[in-house]
Amino acid sequence: MKRTILLFATMACMTISSLPAQDATVNKIIETARTDNRVMNHLDILTNRFGGRPIGSDAYDNATEWVASKFKEWGLEVELQEAGTLPIGFNRGPWFGKLLGENGMDLHFVTPSYTSGTKGLQRGHVLMEPLTQAEFDRMKGQLKGAWVLVNGKSNGWPINTSEVADYQRAGTIAENNTIAQKNQEIMRDNWENKKNTSLLPLNEEEPALFYKEMCEAGVLGFIQSAPVPLRALYDKNVVFDQEMTIEKLPTVPDIKLDEHQYATIKQMVKERRSFMLEFDIRNHFRLGPVKYYNVIGSIKGSKYPGEYVMLSGHLDSFDVGTGGVDDGSGVTPVMEAARLVATSGAKPKRTMLFCAFAGEEFGLLGATAWVKGNPKKLEKISNLFNRDGGPTPPVGISVPKAMYDDFVKICEPIQKIDPEYPFEVKEAAPRKQPKTPGGTDASVFAIEGVPTIGFMEKDIKGYNFSYDEIWHTERDLYTKSIPEYQEHAATVMAIVGLGVANLDHQLSREGLYIKEE
Repeated sequence: MKRTILLFATMACMTISSLPAQDATVNKIIETARTDNRVMNHLDILTNRFGGRPIGSDAYDNATEWVASKFKEWGLEVELQEAGTLPIGFNRGPWFGKLLGENGMDLHFVTPSYTSGTKGLQRGHVLMEPLTQAEFDRMKGQLKGAWVLVNGKSNGWPINTSEVADYQRAGTIAENNTIAQKNQEIMRDNWENKKNTSLLPLNEEEPALFYKEMCEAGVLGFIQSAPVPLRALYDKNVVFDQEMTIEKLPTVPDIKLDEHQYATIKQMVKERRSFMLEFDIRNHFRLGPVKYYNVIGSIKGSKYPGEYVMLSGHLDSFDVGTGGVDDGSGVTPVMEAARLVATSGAKPKRTMLFCAFAGEEFGLLGATAWVKGNPKKLEKISNLFNRDGGPTPPVGISVPKAMYDDFVKICEPIQKIDPEYPFEVKEAAPRKQPKTPGGTDASVFAIEGVPTIGFMEKDIKGYNFSYDEIWHTERDLYTKSIPEYQEHAATVMAIVGLGVANLDHQLSREGLYIKEE
């Protein structure tokens, strides 16, 4: 009987002593986060030292090495997982443009990544693109050395130069040729019978109808109207063509110009005014193949090393900005969460994985590579906390009923961080399990049944943040992230990630997804 009592007392003391140890660790995380939060230092280096980071660029390679070095510095084990290979790499340099002559002005424009730059400073006259064969034949002698205004409104993608696009352009040209013939008949009838019948409009939806012919004629580049803030993506035909070589690359710049300046220039062209445009666009390529990597920092579990809690953001970004929000505001809190946990003395029961995924902007490439490379780990993942929605702070989390009690306990310490940031745990109904990838890395894991419960976020102090304003645009900068929000996010991610890792059981997946009949 005495032995039983003694054994019970010993176990009780071990339980009681372990709880204060966990509390002390969380308190250390909160204190360090309050007095020495480095999330904005990480973001400064990522965005203002390396800049925009499309995979295949020197900036992405530098960021990969730097994140790996920081993980090692903080005591994490580091894996550089090869996530894929590009046929060609790309580096963006400075870009400049001016209107010379009447209404002279500096030009506000961007070019998609993996598209051509100019051959140094190039100056030329301006033409509107031809819409019919007759128009092309009439002006083909003037195309050499010209900047051509093309139709359509830019959505960030370059002019499509694929065979499918050529086929569509050929159909539009044929349609416009027919319309032009009908218009000739209408004009003749108007003249002969003193009528005033309106002419039929030509199809102006497809940009650069005579793309190849204009390139062969020697145009300097194509200019398309773009809404402000300017958005620029990448050339899929270059990135995903494994047979692409330096010699096969497009050679004519694809310029997306501020819609207000475009309208002014278009009107000047219609009025046949005398002026010129000059551009200096330094888009440069790297000889391929170019490999790109996920950076995975891990803290091995002390009791359940084969079970996992994952925190992730994507390391790559578009490069007309510097990726300060998409996804600097996601990956740097993950980095800081890793530092806070690693330097707190925590010994999580489960393995914690801090993931900087590659190639999210090019189609969730890094996350897909991780899932394909780690199929046996998927059923052992308690949750993937992925941050990829801007710099707003976590204010709550919505979880299935089976997880609710666990998260209430896990999230209790969040109330200690700052009373101005409330946090609420809510119960969520089962949701549909996705069948196809969505717009962020988490969707790749959700397809496999992995819990990808993220935080509810809110611009709680009213800083008027707008994700649409910066999404893939020139305004995706360090200055668009909100320091106090970022610091709070890193702290919450550290506490919640560690809390899930320290549960005495893996999070239940019951009620996470709707059961299919």
